[in-house]
Amino acid sequence: MTNNNERSESLKKVSGLYRDWFLDYASYVILDRAIPSVFDGLKPVQRRIMHSMRELEDGRYNKVANIVGNTMKYHPHGDASITDAMVQIGQKELLIDTQGNWGNIYTGDSAAAARYIEARLTPFALEVVFNPKTTEWTKSYDGRNNEPIDLPVKFPLLLAQGVEGIGVGLSTKILPHNFNELIEASITYLKGKKFQIFPDFLTGGMLDVSEYNDGERGGKVRARARIIQKDKNTLAITELPFSKNTGELIDSIVKATERNKIKIKKIEDNTSDKVEILIHLYNDSSPDKTIDALYAFTDCQVSISPNACVIVGDKPMFLSVSEILKRNTDHTVALLKRELEIELGELEDKWHFASLEKIFIENEIYQEIKGKTTKEEVYAAIDTALKPFIKHLMRAVVTEDIVRLTELPFMRISRYDRDKALENIAALEGKMEQVKYDLENLVAYAIAYYQKIQKKYGKDKTRRTELRVFDTIDATKVAVANEKFYINREDGFIGTSLKRDEYLFDCSDIDDIIVFRKNGEMKVVKVEPKTFVGKDILHVAVWKKGDTRTVYNMMYREGRDGATFMKRFSVTSITRNTEYSLASETKGSTVLYFSANPNGEAEIVSVFLKPNPRIRKNKMDIDFSDLAIKGRNAKGNIVTKFAVKKVEMKEEGVSTLAPRKIWFDDTVRRLNVEERGTFLGYFKGDDKILTINSSGEAKLVSFDLMNRFDEEFIVLEKWNPEQPISCIYFDGEKKIYYIKRFLLENTPNVQSFMPSEHPKSFIEFVGTAQGITAEIIYPKDKNGKEKEPELVDIDEFIAVKGIKAMGNQLIKEKVKSINISIPEPVEETPVPEAAEKPSASDEFPEEGVIEELPFE
Repeated sequence: MTNNNERSESLKKVSGLYRDWFLDYASYVILDRAIPSVFDGLKPVQRRIMHSMRELEDGRYNKVANIVGNTMKYHPHGDASITDAMVQIGQKELLIDTQGNWGNIYTGDSAAAARYIEARLTPFALEVVFNPKTTEWTKSYDGRNNEPIDLPVKFPLLLAQGVEGIGVGLSTKILPHNFNELIEASITYLKGKKFQIFPDFLTGGMLDVSEYNDGERGGKVRARARIIQKDKNTLAITELPFSKNTGELIDSIVKATERNKIKIKKIEDNTSDKVEILIHLYNDSSPDKTIDALYAFTDCQVSISPNACVIVGDKPMFLSVSEILKRNTDHTVALLKRELEIELGELEDKWHFASLEKIFIENEIYQEIKGKTTKEEVYAAIDTALKPFIKHLMRAVVTEDIVRLTELPFMRISRYDRDKALENIAALEGKMEQVKYDLENLVAYAIAYYQKIQKKYGKDKTRRTELRVFDTIDATKVAVANEKFYINREDGFIGTSLKRDEYLFDCSDIDDIIVFRKNGEMKVVKVEPKTFVGKDILHVAVWKKGDTRTVYNMMYREGRDGATFMKRFSVTSITRNTEYSLASETKGSTVLYFSANPNGEAEIVSVFLKPNPRIRKNKMDIDFSDLAIKGRNAKGNIVTKFAVKKVEMKEEGVSTLAPRKIWFDDTVRRLNVEERGTFLGYFKGDDKILTINSSGEAKLVSFDLMNRFDEEFIVLEKWNPEQPISCIYFDGEKKIYYIKRFLLENTPNVQSFMPSEHPKSFIEFVGTAQGITAEIIYPKDKNGKEKEPELVDIDEFIAVKGIKAMGNQLIKEKVKSINISIPEPVEETPVPEAAEKPSASDEFPEEGVIEELPFE
């Protein structure tokens, strides 16, 4: 019994120790290692590195090994962790001026050993990060040295550098922001206005911040590499998504290629001081589709979840980036106020002693020390002699003041210049007035401080990451057809493993497959090695969700002896692996004719009836275009109540769908049919999109919604092959404006129309409208007179010539400006949608001319 009690008591003690020790350990990791302070934006190791570098600062570079060794006085951990932290600070190009091989943020190459690289503080760090007079100190871990609790950083350093750390039970991830934008946001906040800040990365790339949620938990951003098309068979990655280097990016592309998600020929990494990863494509590969596939299946697009956890006082808190910036700005204002107060106190001390020195010398009070044998007697005599003259002083005279007076050199007293002394006192009074004014107008002083910092250090800190709303990429639309699909009609199986059976098509392993059977049943299944879908298969194809362009034409018999119906329908949404009945559920119903039409084609078919004495004609021609497209559950329109022998196609049809209405969304730089952005027009068949850039390059592309338009264009519109393009350009070599009109060829190749390659040549205007006029404004002559403006009708000024023609001179004289007037565009005649025809249940009569009778 005694042993059990002892064991129980022992277990209680151990559990108590574990609970206390773990809490201590967790607190230590969170407060002293992993999470940064909200005030200076630094983790303890970073703060100790900066303090150590300030200790060693003499304007010259120091070996990183020496800095690390000095930092170990303050940081009770190994030198490797200090070196790694220092390299990370140096690579952010803000606080540390580096020399030597500090690694490469693009390739992920590590820095050279600490003994080979050097560092010193940047002028920005020296000005903004340190001030011993406003720093609060604490003892280092061994009690031998003092280290700062927080460095007096007068800048939102935490948001500028960003930070990532993992503690016990929590973590932090604050993304870096732009230097100038942070300063502008701080100024905006001090003015009492609202502001927004978004991340900016040294690696560039593109960023979608639509779900940033001000950097709080639960938000996210999507970062993309910048991918450009160099030519029809080559893509180039020129900027990286945040948190990825070229090695990681290439590995992800190789893995996606091995999984047959994308199809590329080879990859070249030419990265040095700039990123360049070349992706070579096969001749039959679509560059636009490959770019989307890279974003969908590789690390060219990454999702990042920010989590702004910081130490406030002595505990972790979760804040938004706006709240962090407000606290940083308020802290900066408080530090500036403290600096001004210290400066004012120092100026007052200087004024006080300068005034006291003037009194002491001008009134020859130093003569009072004659005959005095002790310090006490000297101090008392001087104190007594000063009393008649010190009423105007700011504070009382203390012993320290008298001691300083007695320590004045004799030469200084003998060479005393009253005028200089008065000038010095007046200068001190002027400085004090300025400091007092700044204290009274502290917000304006803080704004001026931020503006000075921005002007001094923000010139080369432009935004590198482009903010853009990304389009949502449907992986099924960009996945490479990496699987061969087969069918076993006899046994009713489909799949990718039936290689001995009938080959159907290539597909992606993430596609959906739609199956129609003779009994009128339809099912959609995933791509699998082998799937049983039932016998009597009529049609198998890849199915795309929301596909309204593919139209199915069908005739079926209701039951074993019922009437024959016809219907046209689309399948836009389904529940996978569910049987849908498209014909009648009456037993014995069967499909007599079926066709799948990718662009809504409607063919003409011949319906052959079984011999029947009640009818004179055994054949009728049916045109599916006379039938409206309805839902898949619609019963359809009756064809005949007599028995049908067979149905055969008589004539292939054309599309009955209206031309597609296409819009261009400038936000995501993509075409769409959801009415987002600028309406481009009605498109059908081989209609093209015309794009023209500022370099004088025109290109014609299809209206495929998968096309990308990442480049900036002067013109992006529906192409009219018969409408000439008008261009006014300046020839930099001849210093003359020219005008030309030309037509484009219907070719997918880039067509350049800029005749001059001189670097100072530029396009003044390019457009396709009719009736464009150019008003030429002339500068004043030497006498200050203005020549009357000249109006030029472009269509009448020059005829349509070849695309390579130089054109005609617009004007030889100097031009102040050219004002272009474009008539209101003529709206394209709307093409009505396919009319929804009323449903009817009238069956065909027994006799008569079938072609003249309605089918609905």
